[in-house]
Amino acid sequence: MNRFVWHAGAEFFEAFGNVEILDADLEVTAEVICHGLTAEVSCGIAGTVTVACDRCLEDLVIPVETSFGERYTPEDDELDLSQDVYDYACTSLPLQRVHPEGECNQETTKYLSK
Repeated sequence: MNRFVWHAGAEFFEAFGNVEILDADLEVTAEVICHGLTAEVSCGIAGTVTVACDRCLEDLVIPVETSFGERYTPEDDELDLSQDVYDYACTSLPLQRVHPEGECNQETTKYLSK
């Protein structure tokens, strides 16, 4: 078994054209077991991403903790997990991204009730 650990920051999400994620600090850990022509991968993603709050548009830091396991048949000697890491990180985020009650920028939210 081989273990790989790397950091995924804002530039990782920018490479996919994602403009919603303003910043990221994710640690990706992949454990890979080779079975001849296939590879079994267990991957964990943990850290935070920063997005704009849907209510006040201020930065909102959201914790991320997700994992996945897959069996891959690489076409060459390189196994690229970036698409799967991106997909699992993005789908782990809540649909509504807002600060907890009372933590939004009050200067902005005072206009919402008008």
